[in-house]
Amino acid sequence: MRRSFKFLLRPTVKQQIMLTAMLDDHRALYNAALEERREAYRRAKISIRYGEQSAQLKEIRADDPAGQGRWSFTSQQQTLRRLNKAFEAFFRRVKAGQTPGYPRFKGRGWFDTVTFVDGDGAKWDSQPPTLVRRS
Repeated sequence: MRRSFKFLLRPTVKQQIMLTAMLDDHRALYNAALEERREAYRRAKISIRYGEQSAQLKEIRADDPAGQGRWSFTSQQQTLRRLNKAFEAFFRRVKAGQTPGYPRFKGRGWFDTVTFVDGDGAKWDSQPPTLVRRS
């Protein structure tokens, strides 16, 4: 059985900044993955799937520890699954002869959800650790 929970958050200003940064980074991941799929097909007629993009996450996170690297790995996988689901729906409508809508890039106002999997172990820390210099 799948459960979904919604929580009313009343974040502090610092928490709000971090939540906005998380949404922005997940949106950037979604848009970059969409761009990769579009360009691969446009240039070489190659279809890129979820598994290939998910396999790149480790490298993406390592290259950007202050950006993509600070968020939950499984939440990023869920963002890539969200894109995959959009493509599956697109191709299902094409096959059914309906008028399909190709997956679109998401702007600031159109990406407002990050999915965390139950048992993910993801934690929210509103106070990231600071470095203390000793003289």
